[in-house]
Amino acid sequence: MEKEFHHHPSRMPDNSAMKQQKLPAHQLHFSARVVLTIFFATGVFCFCMGVILILSAQSIQEIEINYTYICENCAKLRENAFNFDQKCTCSVPFYLQENMEGDVYMYYKLYGFYQNHYRYVLSRSNNQLVGKDIMDVEDCAPFKVSQNKTPIAPCGAIANSMFNDTIILSYTLKSSVHIQVPMLKTELTWWTDKYVKFQNPSLINLSDRFVGTEKPPYWQAPIYELDTSDPGNNGFLNDDFIVWMRTAAFPTFKKLYRRLYRVQYFMDGLPAGNYSFNISYNFPVTRIKGEKSVVLSTLTWSGGSSLFLGLAYTVTGAFLWLASFALMAIHMTMKKKKLSYRR
Repeated sequence: MEKEFHHHPSRMPDNSAMKQQKLPAHQLHFSARVVLTIFFATGVFCFCMGVILILSAQSIQEIEINYTYICENCAKLRENAFNFDQKCTCSVPFYLQENMEGDVYMYYKLYGFYQNHYRYVLSRSNNQLVGKDIMDVEDCAPFKVSQNKTPIAPCGAIANSMFNDTIILSYTLKSSVHIQVPMLKTELTWWTDKYVKFQNPSLINLSDRFVGTEKPPYWQAPIYELDTSDPGNNGFLNDDFIVWMRTAAFPTFKKLYRRLYRVQYFMDGLPAGNYSFNISYNFPVTRIKGEKSVVLSTLTWSGGSSLFLGLAYTVTGAFLWLASFALMAIHMTMKKKKLSYRR
């Protein structure tokens, strides 16, 4: 009997240059001299850049005033006694030894406040913050609705814990006259935050946009009254609110609060002399064993006073140099062995 053979289609790839992997290719072969040159050059660049960044950071003028214990009476009155409806102010005098020339920025600095907690970071409503759905509070636990079940705007733990101390800087002129240092509360945020990630609901009257909602439990005023003097800096577009909503990665952090308005006596910056911070104490920190400070600082082309980036470049450059010498030693050893073997 004749056997029947079934022919199956071949699984071999087509005989083309692409499928047979015969396309032209170029494989780099670096010589030892080229590799060592690259390592040395990169190390020199990183080390020099690190030194420049460190010197730039050290040239920044900065003064920090910790007012946690200076305003201890306010802390006892408002935090320990839970009298959050009663106002308390304190004055923190200090002396500025040298002129702070150029643009000067005021920050508030918190110690021991963990904005990086997982549940804290997730407790917000992006649909609400961009003005799409003011009633969307689904992801804002435990601050979704008020006691009468009304949606909170802005909802969430981040918004509820917003820093709300009021800090005013005063300058003593001619030993007797105290004038308020002009500070600007706008242009403190990233452009993408102000014009992309945060938007008010689209209604004419700002107060009408939040009808049917209530303020967060720890707030003293609703969102549409954060800055009634400037409609462009009110509601979800308020700079202080936007700055706070960008959570910090570490428990000790500072956030931009104000920037100097360079007019009259402060045209060139802050002159040396006697100053004072007049602080309306609202933000609680002693219950969480934290602290808070005010920071006045100048900036350079490389940013603030942090040495991290400069040290990172310097250490990277040093490691590249060590690697270069190690590779050179290995290369010379192998070269000597080859020469001795040939002989």
